[in-house]
Amino acid sequence: MYSNKVTSIIKTSALLLILLLQSCGGGSDSPNTTTDPIITDGTSNSSVADANFTSAHFSGSENCALCHNGIQSSTGEDVSIETAWSSSMMANSTRDPFWLAKVSSELERNPQLKEVIDDKCTRCHAPIANVEAKFSGAAVELFGEGFVNPNNEFFNHSSDGVSCTVCHQIEDDGNLGTQQGFSGHFNIIDLGVSGERTAYGQYQNPSINPMLMNTGFRPTYSEHISTSEVCATCHNLKTPFVDSDGVIASTDIESEFPEQMIYSEWEQSVYATVAEQQSCQDCHMPSVDGVRISNRPINLAARNDFSKHTLIGANSTMLEILDSNREELGVTANGFDEAIAQTRLMLESSADIEVLNQQIFNQELVVQLRITNNTGHKLPGGYPSRRVFIHFTVNDSAGVDLFESGKMNADGSIVGADGDQDLLSYEPHYEEITSQDQVQIYGTVMVNTDDEVTYTLLRAASYVKDNRLTPAGFAKLTVPADVRVAGLAFEDDDFNLGFDVITYRIPIGDASNVSFKAELKYQTLAYGFIKDLFLDNNNAEVAKFETMYNNAAIRAEMISVVEGTVN
Repeated sequence: MYSNKVTSIIKTSALLLILLLQSCGGGSDSPNTTTDPIITDGTSNSSVADANFTSAHFSGSENCALCHNGIQSSTGEDVSIETAWSSSMMANSTRDPFWLAKVSSELERNPQLKEVIDDKCTRCHAPIANVEAKFSGAAVELFGEGFVNPNNEFFNHSSDGVSCTVCHQIEDDGNLGTQQGFSGHFNIIDLGVSGERTAYGQYQNPSINPMLMNTGFRPTYSEHISTSEVCATCHNLKTPFVDSDGVIASTDIESEFPEQMIYSEWEQSVYATVAEQQSCQDCHMPSVDGVRISNRPINLAARNDFSKHTLIGANSTMLEILDSNREELGVTANGFDEAIAQTRLMLESSADIEVLNQQIFNQELVVQLRITNNTGHKLPGGYPSRRVFIHFTVNDSAGVDLFESGKMNADGSIVGADGDQDLLSYEPHYEEITSQDQVQIYGTVMVNTDDEVTYTLLRAASYVKDNRLTPAGFAKLTVPADVRVAGLAFEDDDFNLGFDVITYRIPIGDASNVSFKAELKYQTLAYGFIKDLFLDNNNAEVAKFETMYNNAAIRAEMISVVEGTVN
């Protein structure tokens, strides 16, 4: 524990760092000012946050940028840590307008669970504010006078999203990778009023004094920071659910709804084995060699196997919305075009679609396709709003359309997808498709305690359908219940172990020379989720996001394409 004198020195050093950052033009392009409009309607505000803040347990991302930006790999690639992170969904987790709209909607639909919702949702989307507020005994609240209000003492903390000093302070407390460590139960040591803070990193024998003297953080090697178990603290998430009377029906954490179980899915894949092991970081933070991980001191040695902090996922839709609504959302980072380009490259590597068989027999085109998941978890992964679908078309030799399944409309809905038209229905899993109103959609469908389809997370008790493409090695007959395959895909013998085989049988009449194309596409926001959410557009957050979504250009992304001609 530091004395008050030493604490004062650290705070003074931090202030000098901030002044130096401003005078040298270091860090990101975010301005160092904060406006202070009054919140009266309970919604989020567009004020630009100050990422130079310091608090008892955390430090803002721009304080890290002073030393950890302006760095390159041995090939000259700019691998500046804060710059790469700043245009990720992690950095913008609290600004994410879909998340804000969805949380606001959930609060309206289940106001009796306000305290649970505020805590559960901010724990991973606004972790610095959540942790610091709890340590200080302050209220954990998102809207109104809460974290997104510029007058709230933790506004800057929440706006920094999943920031540097969150992940790098997660303790290896024995709970990582267990139920006790999931659902936001990461452990940050409570230092009391002040104290020397530990920043865990991937390299042994770090240079300690420069960082410690200037920031109060002691760089410390720990193997756990490079493991999937750290990511699991938020990306294995279970949520409580209520019955039709609004009473909590889940009895304990084991019985809660598996909103996302990416780590547990990975555990069931070949990528968790010793022979094939790849961690979350291996894919989402690809490594490069020859990096001086700080631009000072000047004699710092270069390191290999440096993890780039791009944290690329699959959410190009939200990246575009963040970039297109910068002022309204308080976005200051640049680099979204590059982040979207990298997102598309990741999606293109995530799965393959190939032809196993093609023939014409008795005036019927038969095409058998195999779809292979190349990721280490189910595809699509994460929040249940996401889906992957097949767009399949057939043309004759004159170019006349003979068949089309999976056509996407301009609003993001899919022709023939039952759930896009009727929120109480859903499109099942198919082994064969024979008509245009059948569409192969890989995704989840939630049902409530009355076995009715629902899009309200706090009513979701189980999945009636989960035919997301499993990762290699994932054996659907033996996996735990909270990552199970659900619905007709469970009975499909050709859906297992990382792939699915589907057959299209298309009547083509007298046509003897036809061509076909199969496109595997991805959507961050399935239309049913959007349609249900916009029922609450009397809510300011929902109305704001509805406008942003309607003005957005990205509705889906291409993963893989295969074409063929059959005589």
